[in-house]
This record gives sequence, C-alpha cells and structure tokens, in this order.
Amino acid sequence: MSELFDQDPRDTAPPPRNGRSRALIITAVVLVLAFFGLTTFASIYTDRLWFTDTGYGGVFSTLLWTRVVLFLVFGTLMAVAVGAAMWVAFRTRPLFHPSSPEQTGLDRYREAVTPIRTWLLVGISVVLGVFAGTSGIGQWRNYLLWRNGTDFGQEDAEFGKDIGFFVFDLPWLHFLVDYTMAVLVVALIASAVVNYLYGGIRLQSPGDRLSGSAQAQLSVLVGLFVLVKALDYWLDRFDVAYQSGSLIDGVKYTDANAVLPAKNILMGIAVICAILFFVNVWRRTWMLPSVGIALLAVSAILLGMIWPAIMQQFQVKPSEADKEAEYIARNIEATRAAYDLDDVVVAPYSGSAPDVGAGGIATATSSVPLVDPQLVRDTFEQNQQGRAYYSVADVLDVDRYELNGQERALVLGARELDQQNLNDGDKNWSNLHTVYTHGSGIIAAYANQRGTDDNSPGTEIQWAEGNQGVDQDALTTAAGPDGYESRIYFGEQSPDYSVIGKESADSTSVELGLSGANDDDERTTTYDGDGGVPIGSTFRQLMYAIKFGETNFLLSGRVNGNSEVIYNRTPRERVEKVAPWLTIDDDAYPAIVDGKIVWILDGYTTTDRYPGSQRESFEEMTDDSLQQDTGLQTLPTDEINYMRNAVKATVDAYDGTVTLYAWDEDDPILKAWRSAFPGTVEDRSEMSDQLIEHVRYPEDLFKVQRYQFARYHVTDPGDWYQGNDRWAVPTDPKAGSNSLQPPYRLFVNVPEVEAEDGTQLPGGQQWALTSNFVPFGRNNLASFATVNSDATSDDYGRITVLQMQDQNTDGPGTIAAQINTDDEVRGLLRSFETGDSPISYGNLLTAPVAGGLMHIQPIYAARLGASGGYPILQYVVVAIGDRVGIGETLIKAISDALGEDVPDQPTPGTPPDEGGTDPGAGEQSVEQLLQDAQAALDDANAALADGDLAGYQDGVEKANDLIADAIELSGVDPTTTPSADASETPSEEATPAG
Repeated sequence: MSELFDQDPRDTAPPPRNGRSRALIITAVVLVLAFFGLTTFASIYTDRLWFTDTGYGGVFSTLLWTRVVLFLVFGTLMAVAVGAAMWVAFRTRPLFHPSSPEQTGLDRYREAVTPIRTWLLVGISVVLGVFAGTSGIGQWRNYLLWRNGTDFGQEDAEFGKDIGFFVFDLPWLHFLVDYTMAVLVVALIASAVVNYLYGGIRLQSPGDRLSGSAQAQLSVLVGLFVLVKALDYWLDRFDVAYQSGSLIDGVKYTDANAVLPAKNILMGIAVICAILFFVNVWRRTWMLPSVGIALLAVSAILLGMIWPAIMQQFQVKPSEADKEAEYIARNIEATRAAYDLDDVVVAPYSGSAPDVGAGGIATATSSVPLVDPQLVRDTFEQNQQGRAYYSVADVLDVDRYELNGQERALVLGARELDQQNLNDGDKNWSNLHTVYTHGSGIIAAYANQRGTDDNSPGTEIQWAEGNQGVDQDALTTAAGPDGYESRIYFGEQSPDYSVIGKESADSTSVELGLSGANDDDERTTTYDGDGGVPIGSTFRQLMYAIKFGETNFLLSGRVNGNSEVIYNRTPRERVEKVAPWLTIDDDAYPAIVDGKIVWILDGYTTTDRYPGSQRESFEEMTDDSLQQDTGLQTLPTDEINYMRNAVKATVDAYDGTVTLYAWDEDDPILKAWRSAFPGTVEDRSEMSDQLIEHVRYPEDLFKVQRYQFARYHVTDPGDWYQGNDRWAVPTDPKAGSNSLQPPYRLFVNVPEVEAEDGTQLPGGQQWALTSNFVPFGRNNLASFATVNSDATSDDYGRITVLQMQDQNTDGPGTIAAQINTDDEVRGLLRSFETGDSPISYGNLLTAPVAGGLMHIQPIYAARLGASGGYPILQYVVVAIGDRVGIGETLIKAISDALGEDVPDQPTPGTPPDEGGTDPGAGEQSVEQLLQDAQAALDDANAALADGDLAGYQDGVEKANDLIADAIELSGVDPTTTPSADASETPSEEATPAG
C-alpha cells in the first residue's frame, strides 16, 4: 500500500505527534465503531430470528444478500474509479514545477499531504465508496424487478414497447446511467484536484496550463461523461411516456413533435462531443471540444426548452382540443386499463322515488345497516368490554356471516388489549410485558337489528357475539367442530413486545385475561402458540436487550430458559415485514375463520411508470372523512398510476402466522415479485372456503378507482377536454368539513343492467361497497356506484354505476339539508339538542330500490349512566323522493314518509322453517316479478300453441302466483289489480284465477 505513490524529492520528515492524543482518538473511534457495530449486529441477528420463526427466512436472506451485493458492487466501483483517477493523476505528475507564486503556495499543501497521502487516497475512496454503496442498497426494488420482470403483453402507443420495459427495465437502466455519470463526475473532480496539487494544472502559468498527461486524463473522463449523457438522452425519451403534465400525463402533441425530436438531436450532438474529447487526447487543443460543449448547451436550451415552449404557445394552445385529441384518447385508454376500469358497467337509472309501496320498500331495504360503525365504539365498550384493560377500534368493521341459514351484516370489533387504560401503579415492566399480553375475542352486533326485531322501538342493538347479555354466540357457534381460540396476541393495538412462557409446567401462569371469548371471569394463562422467538440463552437475551434498549431481558426473573418474545405484532406491520414490496390497505379487519380469529388484509402492487396513465397521489385519492393512515411507508413514492389488488393476506391473531395468497394471479408485477421471493405467496386455490366467504373488495382500491372514474368515465376526448360531464366524490354531510364521503359496505339491490357488449348482467341483492358521485362543483346526484364485494360470487369486483337520468336528482348534501330542515325531524330532535343527550348523526346511506332511490340516516342520542355515556339508536330518518320521514324504526320511518301502513315484516335473520320468508323471496323487485310473470305467460301460450293444455295451465298458475307476490311486495290494494288473463283462453277450466 505504501508504494502506491513515489516519494517526492521535496518530502520532509513529518512533525512529531502527541502519543496520548493519538491513543485517545483511536480509543474513541474504536468505541464508536464497536457501539454501532454491536447495535447493527443485534438488529440483523434478531431480524433473522424473527423471519425464521415466521417461516419467511427466505425473504430475509434475499433482502440481506441483495442489499449486500448492491452495496459491495456499487461501492467498489466508485472507490476503484475515484482511487484510480487520483493514482493516475499522481503517477503522471510533472517531475519539476515551474517557479511561480502559485506553486510556492502549493508546496505547503504538498508537504502536509505527503506523509499521509496513501491513507488519504484510501480513505477518500472508501468514504465515497460507502456513500455510493448506500445508494445502491436503496435500489433493491428496482434491481429485483429488473431481474425478475416479465412482459405485460401490452404495448404503449408511442414507442411500441411492452409496458414491462417501462415498469421493470427503465428504472434500473436510469439508475445505472445516473450512477455512472456520478462516478465520472467525482473521478473528474478528484483527478483535477490531484493534478492541480501536483502541478499538472497550472492556472497562473504563462505557458501551457495543463500538462499533456492531465489533458489526456481530463479529456477521457469528460468524453466518457458526455457519451453517457448521450445514453441518458436516449433513456429520457421514454420518460415522456409517463411524465406529468398540466392537461394529461404521458405523451402530448408538443412532446411527440418537439421534445422527442430534440432528444434525438441532443443525443447525436453528445456523441459527437464525446468523440471530440477523445480526439483531444492526441490533438492537445481545447478548441473543438469547447465548441462541441457550447453547441450541446445551446442546443439543450433552444431545442429542449425554447422550441417546445414556442410550439405549445403558438401552435397547440390556439387549437388545443384538436391537437391533443389523439393523446387524450391514449391517456383515457391507458388510465382505465391501469386502474382496472375497463369493465365498469354504466347503466341509466331514473333516480326518482321507488316504484313500489311502503311494504315493498321496507322489504327491499330490510338489510340496510342502521348500526353505524363510526359511532357505536362506546356502546361496544360499555356493554361488552369485560375489563378496563380491553378496548375496541375507534371505527369498527362491517362483515357478513351466515347465521340461521341467512347472510347477515354484522358490525364487529376485536376486544384488544389496551394498556393505556391500566392504572399508573400497574404500568411497570413486568405487568406491561409479561402479565397484560393479549386481548380476548370478537364483539359483534347485528348491523340492521335492534332487540329481537326491527319493530321494537327503544331497544338497544342486538348482540351476535360478546361476553355479556348474549343468549346465542352466533359466531362462536359457527366457528367449527375444532373449537374456538379467542385469545388475541397479534392485533392493531397490541404492545410492542411481550415475554411469554413459564419456567416449567408446574410454574404459576401470570398472563391475565378472560377465561373465554364469552365469559366475564378473569383467569391467568400461558401462551402455548408458535408465534414467539425463544430467548432462553443469555446471548439472545443480550441481543434483545440491545434491540429494545431494556436491561430487564437480562435482569428480570420473568425471563427464563423457556421464555419467548413476541414482537412486530400489528397485522400491517407483520405483512409489511414479510412482503415489503406490497402496499397494504388501510383497513385490516378481523374474522372468525376455521375456528380462529384472523386478520384479513389487502395488498396492492403499484407503480408510477405505467405509460400514458394519469399519475396521482395515493394519499389524496384515498383521503376521506374516515381515513386515519395509509400504506405510504411501503410505497417508494406517493405518486402512482397503476394499481392491482394482487394479494390477500391473513394474520393469525393467536400465533401471528402470516399467509399471503395470490389474488390477481395475472398481475405482471406480482409475477415478478413471486419470482424474486419464491414460495412466499401461495396460490389462490389454497384459500379455504370459510376464508373466501370473508374476503371482500378492498376500500383503498375502490377509493382510488372512484377518484379516477369520476373523470375517466368520459371516453370521448372532446367531452373529456371540455370537462362538462366531470364527476366528483361528494363531501360527507355529517363530517362538518370538506372531507369526502367514504364508501359504505352494505347489502344493496342492484338492478339488472346491460353491458356495453349487449350482455345482460343479473341483478339482485349483493354484498357491496357503494359510493355516490355528484357533478363537479355541484350538489346534485350524478350516479351511484356499487362494486360486488362477495368473493364467492362470479361477479366479484364488478363495478356497476347507475347514472341518473334526471339531472336534478338530489345528492347527499341536499338530502342532508332536507333532513335537517324538516319540521317533524327538528321537532323530535329539539328536546335532545337542548338537554343532556346530545345527538349524533349516523352515515347517510343511499340505496337503489325498485328503479328509484332511498336515503337512510340513523340518529343516535347519548345514554348517560354512572359509568359514562354511550350512544343508542334513537331515530331513523328516510328520504324518499321529496318526502322525509322519521320513526323509531326503519319501518316506521318509511311509513311516516309515504303515509302508508307497512305490512308486518319478518324478523331479520329468521330462517324459513321458523316462520319467516325465504331469504331470497323478498329480494326480487316488483319489476323482476312482473317480468317473470310475463315469461310464464309466454311459456303458457307456447304450450297452448302445441296443444299442451296441462303446460298451459301450469304456466298461467305460475304467472298468477308471481303477480300476487308483486302485488304483496308493492303494497297495492289487490282488489284494484287486474288478473293475468290470456286472450286465447280455450275453455273455462283453463282461465287463470283473477
């Protein structure tokens, strides 16, 4: 190493050093390095233990070695390039320096550097190499996608290249080019500094200011830089395909006719400049290279900036709609494809009052949820909390279960551990990390039922699962023959870590909790699952003491030879750790699947490089009045222009097992990640039937789609440019701000609609996620959107948009204003507003009913007690057409709005063999029943034409039965309804009964 540099004849002996100061400096450096080294080792070592324990050791190995290799490769390249440039500059330095004030001044620096120049060269190279290697580590995503990417099977409109090139190849190629340019710039600077220090560059010399060797070295480095810049211009051409613009993203008229030709010209000029610099190695004149660089700079300004601006201002803007029409069409097509909007079905809808009576409306809306998951948290805790150290989420979840033979919507939440509610005296390390370790069970209430039925005013919500006042624990009963594990060690409110496991089988259990999911008795227990990392050895205890900064891992008697530590406990955190390439949905929700509580999460694959697609902020697109957090920490950038729900993930609430399932198996980005991390994502076919029943359409994806569809439902470029039919998501009337109305999950009756290709798509009741659209800047209702959220249905994921034919249909804001100003509503609520029971408005829900619309809003009042207050459902308000009704139940509200008595309705959830109606019978609309009746009459007439009198009689009787059902559903007086008579009646016996 010491022979890298020759000894300069002017070198003098170094000054003596202070030995004690040197020893102190070395000791301090060693201690600092030891500290960082030990903490880094502890972090990596404990991470390896965690990944191995969860069964994802392959993910840890792939991430670790990918980062190590990238660090070493790019760090070494930078260090070698810079070191070589400095070494060459020194080895080719002039042997004699001309006498000048400049050189005399530099002599002092040369004398100071001489004793340490070898170490200085190595140190500078290593430091720069570390910085370069660190930048390489940050490219692990781009590297793995480049290495494992496949074709999309679609080409972009401008360049004719497969979309996979833009998504997988281009980011990595850009990094390589940018990295190479950075290396050349740093090497050029280092070479220039050494040449100047040792006389190769003489700024004040009357003769040649550069030695021949210095000129050759600098010419080669600058020539290489300009040559790589030519490659950068070539890659920049493809960036135009997804660059942001004021009108649209992607290629526009000016880009295609000015920017792209300019890039090609600049690329050619850069190649010529590079050649001139290479020739300069022998010609020893800077005239031609200087002219080339000047030409490149001037061309970059004229062709790259001024000419496109002139074209945009004087050629495009005067007729922008015509000039950009082709490119707007491309943008529409790409955006709809990137956000999976191509198959959205838009159908005309009247939006008027429903075409049925009060009875029909009551039947069609009997499954609409009245229990608001945003408001009843306190109700859940007051009635089903069990212990003060338990709580539920601020906003509860809505899911469906098959109970008593019928699908029911439930509002539910996990009863999780909440250590914030412990007394201050109990918040010591032993209690926080070894005693209070887990939650217990699910709390659930029927979303559309109070008391035993909806005809019981004043009763509270009906519990389907809990630990107090529950006659039938429906979810536990439905769990299966293998029992039900109620303990929740992994949840959204779980503490950072817990130490579990007792020293021997005879030792006393110390973990405190309820004795069962539906039992209020307290007991101690010991975790016996597989979700913990063993920490029995002193070495592991030391590593975790360093990781968590806690000495009790080494000192506490609660940590023994059988102890395990569980950490990384929130569902999102666990999924993000094992699949760092996914963007996780904001809402993880609990479900009872195969006898266990599991958290279900949706994982997205995203990119911001889909050519031609509109790029927007993920956070902005998913923002609404309920939004609390996003998956931004897993996104390389907040801006995206492609999204797929590629993965469904589950996290076992007891043992923390993480399972990833490929949901969109055709997604090219998912295919690339599955190739990069083989064996981590299971096939969709591995999902159990019970799990499929609880899979639902993800909210964040639907929010992103509705955000884009608000503008991209328009497919004509001219109309899109004018923006006349642009929609927007309405603001939430109850939020009291500009927050957008969130999508709501409920059972809705979707009418039969016709797709663009003429296919008739069936209607009926669907478990759906719904949203409203209003015209941009207005309050009228433009459309109502639903997406089928039933994963067991063939129509799962089908988005249906009912577009209002009446442009004056009231939107949510107008409906809310009608409710708030209605005299009857104001009169009933006045006593609450002036008393001690404040009013809270629930979600304003919209439901299509028999060709019309109905709006429903529950109203809650606070029930005050000694232990605190909680909201109870006081009234239900409905808006049907221009009529508003209020009542203690939904049925009474409908009756009040229409001025009609509602026939007795079956108790929600009553199975057919217990006196209720068939769950499917009441879900058909009057229109559908009459269509079926007409079809039966057609069959009857066909049978009559064939001489089949028995078939004719059967058809007529079936038609009459269907007509009778329609009359009952509509609430119309049957005495005024004509019979389904046939004109070709052959005899009295064949005449259908009236």
